Amino acid sequence: MSNRARATLIGLAAIVMWSMLGVFTGGSGAVPPFLLNALCFGLSGSIATIWLIARGRTGVLRQPLRVWAVGTLGLFGYHALYFTALRTAPLVEAGLINYLWPLLIVLFSGLLPGERLRFHHFAGVVLGFSGAALLVTAGRSLSLDGGYALGYLAAFLAAVVWAAYSVISRRFAGVPSEAVAGFCLATALLSLVCHFAFEQTVLPADPFQWLMVLLLGAFPVGLAFFVWDHGVKHGDIQLIGTAAYATPVLSTLLLTLTGYGTLGWTTALACALVTLGAVVAAWDALPFRRKPRRAVT
Repeated sequence: MSNRARATLIGLAAIVMWSMLGVFTGGSGAVPPFLLNALCFGLSGSIATIWLIARGRTGVLRQPLRVWAVGTLGLFGYHALYFTALRTAPLVEAGLINYLWPLLIVLFSGLLPGERLRFHHFAGVVLGFSGAALLVTAGRSLSLDGGYALGYLAAFLAAVVWAAYSVISRRFAGVPSEAVAGFCLATALLSLVCHFAFEQTVLPADPFQWLMVLLLGAFPVGLAFFVWDHGVKHGDIQLIGTAAYATPVLSTLLLTLTGYGTLGWTTALACALVTLGAVVAAWDALPFRRKPRRAVT
């Protein structure tokens, strides 16, 4: 397996972990968003920093200011804008607008050196977005009310921020993904400031809810950002971006298995569209598309 293919698989692991967000968040109780963000990023950043200390790798945190700015603004900026959107606009519309970020990743990737945006990449990501839209809206029509313009704008900006962060990270391919530990701690601190400014403190009510917070910090709001960083820096960023539309599908399936949701025809069709989109986006990498090697005589 090539290094690019291995990095792509590592990046795809983030999508699997992000699909767990709904289940773990549902079990975490009534903890407000910014406080939950602070707890989870604080946990993941602290564990990663302890790991760096144990391995004598704390030097990876000494990065230029521009690297810290991109990493921190990417993680914190996305979540701050997303929470703002959820509070100031209807959930379905805000969620769908936010799911433009995989499409934007694929489009922005065409600006990267050595990357070419082909028709099948665009077709694949449109199919994936169609599947996500069908799932998020449950097949119902949308109604965009001008009174929620601020929330819609925040959702769109969140998508732009995450896509830009993911693509710009590739320009810093020489920065080890371990440096994300510092970005997590900075995000936790900024989230805590926002919590005290805008929210009332509600902590997990029992050991089970604390366990859900720990699992959130370990995987969807922890390890996922490290493997995503590695994937977008060294893997097939266009395939990873398209495959990200599997997140709502996998999340729905997990919510159903754990009793938080139900399956329907929209889920099945959404799954088919997302899968087809990933296949189309990966068209060049499919085995039957590879040219056979010429025999050496």
